[in-house]
Amino acid sequence: MAETLLQVKDLEVSFATRQGIISPVRGVSFHVHAHETLGIIGESGCGKSVTAQAVMGLLSPRTSRVEGDVVLAGNALHTLSAKARRQMSGRDMAMIFQDPLASLNPVMTIGYQIDESLRLHTTLNRVQRQAKILALLAQVGIPDPLRCAGSWPHELSGGMRQRVMIAMAIATSPSLLIADEPTTALDATIQAQILDLLDEIKHETGMGIVIITHNLSVVARLCQRVVVLYAGQVVEETDVWTLFERPRHPYTRALLAARPSADHTPKTALAEIGGQVPSLHALPTGCTYADRCPLAQPRCRAEAPGLCTLGGKGHQVRCWRAEETGALR
Repeated sequence: MAETLLQVKDLEVSFATRQGIISPVRGVSFHVHAHETLGIIGESGCGKSVTAQAVMGLLSPRTSRVEGDVVLAGNALHTLSAKARRQMSGRDMAMIFQDPLASLNPVMTIGYQIDESLRLHTTLNRVQRQAKILALLAQVGIPDPLRCAGSWPHELSGGMRQRVMIAMAIATSPSLLIADEPTTALDATIQAQILDLLDEIKHETGMGIVIITHNLSVVARLCQRVVVLYAGQVVEETDVWTLFERPRHPYTRALLAARPSADHTPKTALAEIGGQVPSLHALPTGCTYADRCPLAQPRCRAEAPGLCTLGGKGHQVRCWRAEETGALR
């Protein structure tokens, strides 16, 4: 059995707003093995990015409250001091954000920004760090590493900036990499190159990767297991084959149905999910998906379902009718 690298249990995130307390992440649990890519999917506002930020320890304690257990390679991150947590976040786990231009400092060269991480988290001297920077840029497929190291972020293309972000993320050889929408705003060819690069790095280093995305093609290409989030809760978790071939939650089925098919034309209307994600200020009493679900029954609106396990492969579904939906496909 593969080593469990990251264990997240009962993660809760709350924010204070003028309208009251909201909880965009509620009781989220999942795990990631070494050498594995886990996909976290769902539409905008379902809690994907907040979950990643909470795991990384990036949420300010002044504006948020984070509860639950986060264990990385046997270290309980939720019990560490803020300083120790920052050290682990920079050394043992790293994150790639969806907008590299906003993440990179516009007044510092690429080489200087990569060097910052190496100075903080390694014992390399200046000459060794410079060699490491060039090696990292070459590793992520940048054709002229020396020129890139002396460039400013605005001088690079979107694909090159994303490669730089990956180089920065893997500079300290972390055991876990979280990628939040890593292919946003990139054309299809560059997207494929970035995804192939992440997969190659995983196989070379043995790290675990968490991909946060709303793009099911990314999930199909990279992931071994998938967590589906809706309104801040896990509604389905399973292996990637089962997700595409035998989904059990109505929301997962609706997401898959909304994908454009190979024979889709501009005149063909795509399937859509009616309604919208419920407001965090007024969550329903029962199932959060009930108002949009074609299978909803009175019990669904009155009583919130828990996660149930189907079969023997760890397939979990949050639905009162999970056993029935298997016969619908």
